[in-house]
Amino acid sequence: MTDAPLAVAVFASGGGTNFQALLDHRPDPATWRVALLVSNREAGAVERARVADVPAAVIPTKDRAQDEVARDTLDALTRHGISVILLAGYLRLLPPDVVRRYSGRILNIHPALLPDFGGKGMFGMHVHRAVVESGVPVTGASVHFVDEEYDRGAVFAQAKVPVHAGDTPEDVAARVLCVEHELYPRAVDHFCAALRDGRTAEPLGLIQFEGPHATSEEKR
Repeated sequence: MTDAPLAVAVFASGGGTNFQALLDHRPDPATWRVALLVSNREAGAVERARVADVPAAVIPTKDRAQDEVARDTLDALTRHGISVILLAGYLRLLPPDVVRRYSGRILNIHPALLPDFGGKGMFGMHVHRAVVESGVPVTGASVHFVDEEYDRGAVFAQAKVPVHAGDTPEDVAARVLCVEHELYPRAVDHFCAALRDGRTAEPLGLIQFEGPHATSEEKR
């Protein structure tokens, strides 16, 4: 157990709305804090970090050897004393050396109910198009542990979102994103509180949220 809040690094490749949700969240100040933003390119998330006065590290991955990316990534994480990594729309696999160093301390938010609609190539609108085309009545969001393959790690928390007749992928995406912004901070609170206290964080399982994005089952 430590008296200091856990330093968290958020990895994002895009606009960074989940990163912003984590920034806007107000956890117990003794539990965790966002200490670093890591991106593989100059994305919207980097600008959000600058506005929030959060250090940002842009570590390119294109056409680079994994060991080079791992070295630069671990250097940045070490400099900022990072204890936990949160992936928030980071569209690259973490190098194996990073995964091994932070084993059991990396979470990701995925816009579907894993293990469905996960794996390589299943990100962003690709997921929501697949959901609509499949005809499933319910989708959602999942927080899961990260290993060396896409979306394979154990699920830590999930929330359901309805899929209505006539929905477009954009409709589903907007509904899921609302839930992601609630689910991820809540899961991180639970995970970091346990880690800080030297406990194993028990999975939260399925979380129910009220509101227009909740399933009818959850509203009852």
